[in-house]
Amino acid sequence: MKTVTIQKLSKTYLSGKEALKELSLTLSTGEVFGFLGPNGAGKTTTVKLLTGVLSPSGGSCEIMGVNPNIQPEKVHLLSGIVTEHAQMYDNLTGIENLMFYATAFGLEQKGKWRAESLLKELELTEAKDQKLATYSTGMRQRLSMARALLHHPKVLFLDEPTSGLDPESAQNVNQMIHNLARKEGITVFLCTHQLRYAQEICTRYGLIDQGILLASGTIDELRARVFTSKSLRICASAVPDKLNFVKCGINEFETKIQDKKEIPYLVRKIVEAGEDIYSVNLIEPTLEDIYFTLTAGRKED
Repeated sequence: MKTVTIQKLSKTYLSGKEALKELSLTLSTGEVFGFLGPNGAGKTTTVKLLTGVLSPSGGSCEIMGVNPNIQPEKVHLLSGIVTEHAQMYDNLTGIENLMFYATAFGLEQKGKWRAESLLKELELTEAKDQKLATYSTGMRQRLSMARALLHHPKVLFLDEPTSGLDPESAQNVNQMIHNLARKEGITVFLCTHQLRYAQEICTRYGLIDQGILLASGTIDELRARVFTSKSLRICASAVPDKLNFVKCGINEFETKIQDKKEIPYLVRKIVEAGEDIYSVNLIEPTLEDIYFTLTAGRKED
């Protein structure tokens, strides 16, 4: 089922700046979509358009079939938002903050149970009665995640969700994101400029720069689109010259291949030549490689 639909969505601010230029995307149930680009690329503008905070200059978007520009309140009931700078009330405790928002969502009866459950999952139970003013950046971020999940949203917007978290807390949040998508079918729209992090957690990606969507797809689809070959590195006693490997270190040899199906043939030829093979590594382009290749191509154009 399509949960987020974006068609030629554009935004030009009064200053004349084009923050978003005819963005088109569709997201499905249970997808962890990484919306990736540097600061100022158009990520935050896109989320504000999808949640009804901003009105588009052109195009349209829908969350579960609802237009946020026409029915923002309904979209807010369908979605949850976690920003890098959590906005809650310093003079309230953790549990009081959650209960305030639970009431706003009409969850007076089940709100307390839901809040306690989320606090436990996000390791905030011991701090639930402390004023928010005493919380660290990481604790605020986790409480913001709990607030966003109170009303069981269908779509979850995350802006740098592990910012300020220690490694263990970040790992717990990442596991939670996986579970929300896989077990509860929540669509996760994750904005970040950390490409390595995104590659670990997302199932599909959209790469944006200066308001323009450069490419979208799974990591394999993006690799196939941007690169025509892969690097194969073999550690061996030697490699026959006719196989066109380049020596790149002691007993290390590298060549370019179009498909991983070529690997068994190359390995067999090395063994048949009487050489010993110690390791075989297929070096796939990373998300960083893909992004920088795409942006470099735009600069050349």
